[in-house]
Amino acid sequence: MVKAVVGDETQLQLAEDRLSQFSLPAQVGLVIGKLSSYLERGFVFDLVPTPQNDAGQPVCSVLEASKFDSKKGSKPKSRTSDSSSSLVIDKDWVAEHARQVSRMVVGGMKVVGIYVWASEAAFKNSTMVLCQTVKGVAEAISFCDDDMDERLLIHICYSPRRWTCRNCTLSSNITSSSLQPCDFKMGRVLTSLQTFKCLYNFDLRLPIYQGKASNSQTLSDVLRNGISIYAKELRGAKALIDGHLVVNDETCKTDGLHEVELLLPFMKDMYIEACSQKDVVGVVSFTGSVCSFSFLNSKEPISQAIADIKDDIIRSLQSRLDIICDEADGDLGLTDDGIMEESNDLSSEKPVSQLVLRSLRKNCNLSLPRRVFVPWLAGTFISDYLQSSETLEVLKDHCVELMSMETPNDASTILEPEEEALRVITRSFWDVVVPYSSAPSSFEEKSREITSAENSQKPTKSPNVNFIAAVFFLLLSVVVGYMLVRKS
Repeated sequence: MVKAVVGDETQLQLAEDRLSQFSLPAQVGLVIGKLSSYLERGFVFDLVPTPQNDAGQPVCSVLEASKFDSKKGSKPKSRTSDSSSSLVIDKDWVAEHARQVSRMVVGGMKVVGIYVWASEAAFKNSTMVLCQTVKGVAEAISFCDDDMDERLLIHICYSPRRWTCRNCTLSSNITSSSLQPCDFKMGRVLTSLQTFKCLYNFDLRLPIYQGKASNSQTLSDVLRNGISIYAKELRGAKALIDGHLVVNDETCKTDGLHEVELLLPFMKDMYIEACSQKDVVGVVSFTGSVCSFSFLNSKEPISQAIADIKDDIIRSLQSRLDIICDEADGDLGLTDDGIMEESNDLSSEKPVSQLVLRSLRKNCNLSLPRRVFVPWLAGTFISDYLQSSETLEVLKDHCVELMSMETPNDASTILEPEEEALRVITRSFWDVVVPYSSAPSSFEEKSREITSAENSQKPTKSPNVNFIAAVFFLLLSVVVGYMLVRKS
């Protein structure tokens, strides 16, 4: 349970100045930060306004009985004159904004709630819709298991000017008791963070099954299930930080960049296992390198940085898969040569993510987006994902629209540690596995069959030749024995 929240004073003051400058009647946006169960505290890094919807309308507006001529640019009325006002929020749009922003934040950073700029009366009359918005945001970004069943709701009141923070419990039913006040203050947050980096290589081989339940198994289904299984393995991995094994919950006492290496136990080769199963018709090979950053509060234990790195790796894999699924219009089709190319007729081609692998008799090769890192605040980074055909120019639109920030003019400050894109290769077993289906299911039995086949091809000596050789050695031994007896 979060009992106190500390916001970065530099960034929050900039956010307040921005809101005051435009004299907006209301605004809603996302809170980027971290909730620490270990410290029972929340940390707020920045506030990111939610952009206008597709119709060009603000996602948060004021509905009131009294007259408020927003078209003429009237200033917000006082607390005594708008007691009947309430907020109207496009909850779905805010949740979608949170989903896309959650792809851009790295380890140790999350969308931890929402903020609202509104009058005191409008806020009090809108607690239900605000709680529903907070819950929608939490559901939209539920990538990994989270032990914190709460999110933050920050209210910035402009008359009188003050900041308040409430803890919103993510219960199944939103009630008035879902919101609980918590202490809020400003201080140094971003400048006290410690940086951890991990470049992790992985090689997943996921079987494609033939059973009735897998008749419509698509590439995205196989990858999503494989990532989910792999996440359990990854969370149990040991870690080295700067070459030292992490064995306890001590804090990190040195500054600078800390290198993290994850140590996973040897796992069974799913490719070999697939060959021994009757209902496997192929294998999806998912390989590559994932770069991850994590930012840790100086009072948190090192083990938290490792947990944040692991979650960031899994979230990064899932985000790339979601991007492929979301951008169906840019998906690739399968050519006669079994390679991927852009489809000119999408109506006649299925998106690659929706290819039914059970009926796919050709190998296909797909590149997932690569991850790049953009400087953010006080030496931290956010990330974005680029398709193989995209350049760094695409980052500008994403950063402006989603994060309300400008990308640096110096491209050398943008990090591209993933030299190659993640690869997904489907390998058909129609010529390999299907014949094995009629053979014994045990891999050892197949090995014995192969060994027997090899032995059967070796040249064998005739029984007559063996008999003559035995007689010859018998006579020879008799003669030698006779001569030795005579000499004695």
